[in-house]
Amino acid sequence: MNTWKNAVIPLSATIRDAAEALNRINLQIVLLTEADGKLKGVITDGDIRRGLLVGKTLESPAVEIMETKFFSASPDEDQASLLATMREREIRQVPLLDEKGRVAGLRTLLDVITPKRRDNWVVLMAGGLGQRLRPLTEDCPKPLLNVGNKPLLKTILDQFAEYGFGKFYISVNYRADMVEEYFGDGSKHGVEIRYLREDKQLGTAGAVGLIPEAPDAPVFVMNGDLLTKVDFPGMLAFHREQEAKATMAVRRFDIQVPYGVVKVKDHHITKLEEKPTHKFFVNAGIYVLEPDVAAAIPKNEYLDMPTLFGKLMDQGETTAAFPIHEYWMDIGRKQDFDQANCDYDMHFRMREEGC
Repeated sequence: MNTWKNAVIPLSATIRDAAEALNRINLQIVLLTEADGKLKGVITDGDIRRGLLVGKTLESPAVEIMETKFFSASPDEDQASLLATMREREIRQVPLLDEKGRVAGLRTLLDVITPKRRDNWVVLMAGGLGQRLRPLTEDCPKPLLNVGNKPLLKTILDQFAEYGFGKFYISVNYRADMVEEYFGDGSKHGVEIRYLREDKQLGTAGAVGLIPEAPDAPVFVMNGDLLTKVDFPGMLAFHREQEAKATMAVRRFDIQVPYGVVKVKDHHITKLEEKPTHKFFVNAGIYVLEPDVAAAIPKNEYLDMPTLFGKLMDQGETTAAFPIHEYWMDIGRKQDFDQANCDYDMHFRMREEGC
């Protein structure tokens, strides 16, 4: 049960603690309090992403990204009036504070509104050969392999549908008949599904060129072998805020050198660094493209997403990086597949069963 108490974390918490709390509950806010329960600040999903972009790490103190100016209300305030104010001001969560500023509750719109239907097309890439997962993929395409209690691609589709996305293109090639037989036109899944049939491998961007009509809203493109809890509406809002032509979801990836690093100049040691860690953002396989970008992708020509982003940057267009902190697993190898099955109950089944 997601009660407001699950959203409370101490001022000593790290950004990782805040992210884990956000991912564990469905309230989209965490409350940072002193030992006596006084509310000092709040953190939303956007606060974490902005922090990661400016160099904060998950081990940084949460107080470094918390928002100290927030709207609050009294527990005794008329609930109908409060909800009307929240709708008018587009506030989704309001902490309820007693006369001493201590948290006494949390009012949220999340449980009383339904996700709005979205007109964005979602392109799911399901045509890969899955060679690194053989023999599992000899008779079954990778996106139809069961992770948890259902095919991986069904979990991805359900995640989008939960946020109001209902228009899908599925790019198919290897074992296309099995994918089309399972999903059909989408009606039994409560969505609309069309197919992009690749006669040859077209890459992660090339398949978008097969869309028959020019889209009139930003297009999501996602690899069909990802298990993730990414906030898709949040990514779309970020894309719009950045006024980007294309946005790529990225994840933090750290590599530690297992040796002491010696920096040398003109035969002299200038610096010694013991087992340094290098930090990178890596491509997470989820993208948002502006309609004109999607429409300009040539038909039946191989094009991968890194190349597309490179062309846009060469043209001086704005491309954005959307940092994700939610659960994410690229199921490319057998050990990834096994790990995803182990992780499924914790990250997906509990929510499906209303736990």
